[in-house]
Amino acid sequence: MDNVFVVQHKHTLPSGVEDVKMIGVYRTLGAAKVAVGRLGMKPGFSRHPTHIDPVATDEEDGFYIDEYELDKDHWIDGFVTLVGDRDSDALERLLPPMQS
Repeated sequence: MDNVFVVQHKHTLPSGVEDVKMIGVYRTLGAAKVAVGRLGMKPGFSRHPTHIDPVATDEEDGFYIDEYELDKDHWIDGFVTLVGDRDSDALERLLPPMQS
């Protein structure tokens, strides 16, 4: 089984919106941790340089490392997009079609 390690960085804006950045995909956990160490000193990232372990801490802002198996679907359900508190697909059905 081939796995990769995905590094992302998340911080919460003053408005409460989560800002998530895809950092990179690495062959080993060690390489992913080295990337976190390297980027944790850069502007912006240095405000939240911690590697977050969701099991060990309540902290939410920082770097996340997730392991993914290759050649496998990891999001298997559909989705809806909410606009405010409304389903955007339902909202689009209420709006007139756009003119080209």
